[in-house]
Amino acid sequence: MASKRISIKQQHMKVNTMKVNATFETSSIDSTAVEEKLFGQVEEDEDSDDGPVVFICAKCKLPVGDSMSWDGSEDGQNQIRLKRVTDNVLVGKENRLCEVSKSSLCLILDVFCRGCHSVLGMVYASTPKNLDHKRSAFCFNVADIDSYVLGSASQTLAAEGPKEQPVTLEYRGIVEQQLTEMKMLVLSMAQRLEEIEAGLQEGCDDV
Repeated sequence: MASKRISIKQQHMKVNTMKVNATFETSSIDSTAVEEKLFGQVEEDEDSDDGPVVFICAKCKLPVGDSMSWDGSEDGQNQIRLKRVTDNVLVGKENRLCEVSKSSLCLILDVFCRGCHSVLGMVYASTPKNLDHKRSAFCFNVADIDSYVLGSASQTLAAEGPKEQPVTLEYRGIVEQQLTEMKMLVLSMAQRLEEIEAGLQEGCDDV
């Protein structure tokens, strides 16, 4: 009877141990998920701090579009797609064939920069059904454009006032000497002016 009680007690302890382990396992899984979620949120917040991007012609630096019109990218072709562009982008008039893949032939029109007439990319005039999404966008070659992030400028002018020279005995002596010389010059000019006026007065009296 005593051995039976001991066996039941051991089984009860084993069940409790399993419950405790299960609790810790569940807690560990939840904390990991929360941690990943938090870190993921931080990374998203850091990415969202970047300002809008302006895309410019790599040659003449005219703006051609911005990230507010972003439509996607084509990593295989090293291109980006924009829904809207600036007036600095010109679309050619001559269609030409472009083989996107072995089974996909498209008709495209070249896209030029208005400033330097460089080819910046293309627009699709005719595509297979699986590429229809490209016909509503401007495709730019990454190698032919540059980009600038608004708000990324950091250089400023240092606010410096006029440099003041400390007043020393030597500096004070120099200033007093300059004032004395200026006073003597003014007196000399005044005396010379009196002599000229006196000469003019004598000339008038003789007449």
